[in-house]
Amino acid sequence: MFAQELARDQFQLKPEKMTHLQFYLHDTVTGQHPTTVAVAQAATTNTSSTSFGLVSVLDDPLTVSPDLNSTLVGRAQAIYASSSQSERSLTMTMNLVFTEGAYNGSTLSVLGQNPILKNPRELAIVGGTGIFRFARGYVQLRTYTYNLTTNNAIVKYDAYAFHY
Repeated sequence: MFAQELARDQFQLKPEKMTHLQFYLHDTVTGQHPTTVAVAQAATTNTSSTSFGLVSVLDDPLTVSPDLNSTLVGRAQAIYASSSQSERSLTMTMNLVFTEGAYNGSTLSVLGQNPILKNPRELAIVGGTGIFRFARGYVQLRTYTYNLTTNNAIVKYDAYAFHY
């Protein structure tokens, strides 16, 4: 059978709830241990002030405070492309992979446009796994620190997820 309609009660879903998670992403592009690396770039990337055409992957730590040595709660694993010719803006697809407490092993899947010099900005939560199965919602991002020379950044994330 290709497809069939399922009754909602087959999944024994608990009542829907909303969870607010707050953490900091540490994006290191330069230095001894970068967490973001370029994997492809267009010929015009070198002449573009916005890095238009650059594609990167990241595996950034998520912590409870802006201090990199604070408690690690997970990793942001993503691919993004610099997709604007007029501003520093990324098209991102990202998994927030949680490794701490009740959320250990659960993920939130995030998608959207990230104009990195604007505060705040939002990305959509389009799904999740584990505790966040059937998740939907949004993540509000605010730059805590950003170095225009190195492109290293710390970004505050406030995630609001509906889930069962």
